[in-house]
Amino acid sequence: MATIHDAVLHPDKVELVTAWMGGQRWYVGAGRRPRLTRLDSWRLDDPAGEVGIETIAFLDESGTTPVVYQVPLTYRGAPLEGAEVALVGEMEHSVLGHRWVYDAPHDPVYVAQLLRLVRGQVAAQAGSVSDTVDPDVVGAPHPAWQDDPVVATSRVLVGEQSNTSIIVTPEPGTGAPVIIKVFRTLSPGENPDITLQGALAASHSPFVPASVGHVAGAWQRPDGSGRDLGQVVFAQEYLEGATDAWRVALRQAAEGEDFSPRARELGRVLARVHEDLARALPCVPADRDVVEQHVGSMRRRSARAMSEVPALAAHQAAVEHVLDRALEADWPALQRIHGDLHLGQVLDVPDRGWVLIDFEGEPLRPLAERNDVDSPLRDVAGVLRSIDYVVGTVARTHPGVDAGPWGRAAQTAFLDGYAEVGTDPRTHGALLTAHVLDKALYEVVYEAHHRPGWLALPTAAVEALVREVPS
Repeated sequence: MATIHDAVLHPDKVELVTAWMGGQRWYVGAGRRPRLTRLDSWRLDDPAGEVGIETIAFLDESGTTPVVYQVPLTYRGAPLEGAEVALVGEMEHSVLGHRWVYDAPHDPVYVAQLLRLVRGQVAAQAGSVSDTVDPDVVGAPHPAWQDDPVVATSRVLVGEQSNTSIIVTPEPGTGAPVIIKVFRTLSPGENPDITLQGALAASHSPFVPASVGHVAGAWQRPDGSGRDLGQVVFAQEYLEGATDAWRVALRQAAEGEDFSPRARELGRVLARVHEDLARALPCVPADRDVVEQHVGSMRRRSARAMSEVPALAAHQAAVEHVLDRALEADWPALQRIHGDLHLGQVLDVPDRGWVLIDFEGEPLRPLAERNDVDSPLRDVAGVLRSIDYVVGTVARTHPGVDAGPWGRAAQTAFLDGYAEVGTDPRTHGALLTAHVLDKALYEVVYEAHHRPGWLALPTAAVEALVREVPS
């Protein structure tokens, strides 16, 4: 059981993490110095009694919108060999002496105990009271996953931005490889990545990784009125040898290789996933109030895009016309969907084919909105826009290569494949156009914030879409 020492720390944990957090890829306030307040914490025990393991929830109020972050730390009496990149800092502990503090996903002791927590084999401890279980932080093993892997080695996946993922290689005979996703920003409520992949895994869908389990957590509300409850960690099957569809498509486009057969297959897979989600989770009839709500969200995103890129204001009337047509269209029932589908969220797995991952939804949308039902056409539009991004990328990286015909053929094949299993998206032409336009406007905002040099690509798509719509 965790022992909490009455100790003086120098520097203290808030000071230490403040100096470190601003340089992390998952910190949403890039360029700002964090302004942190400790909200809550919980601990895990090291069976050897050598390493302190603590997860702290911090409130950052440096920006216009406060953000709650999950920061798992380990405390060691000697440096962790090979973990220099994960060193948060060093501190003096008045009881334990000099301590080295690490970003815990890089520490094998944390990883082993976290996986045991996910599988319900250990209990989380309170962060401020010794020898006390925290009843609000619990592991939830997925019932369809039968193995209990024992960690042999682990490594942090590089390149991620919003979360931290840990690849676990198990001891032989204890199970398959696992990937553990530590959510860095916390919001109360269910995480759609867990809900949707868990529902699909329970139906034994071959088109998503199998779910291993998750951790439900809790943290004090900033106003002190109680604890918010949410999901803080998710573990699933790790698909070895996989590459993402973006890389596959980009290579084939640059080399002039026909992507249409794979695009058709992806259309069939997405339609099957939509069918499985519609069976597993509630659907909502698209009555007038529901349609007005969803078109209203599109109008708000359009207004934001035009405020970010004033040049788009010249197309405001045409964009409104597209959305007016969507408002009057016949909408199919709404259901749970992927929500942020693009070729980077699809893996090409050897001997298995396409597998969809990362069902969290668009990161710029609030969690409650990402947990709502939506039109399956949003996912269809996401893939169509992603294929267009492949064409635009080839134009930048391979001057003289015209991938336009390649892209149009791939988009048609994708829609054909979807129609082989589900309703042909082209039968809802006004709605499909509205969703593709909505996605392009979302991309405008993203590029304006993160990659201004790429802004011309979604801007050109917006202009092309509104030109094609009948007046």
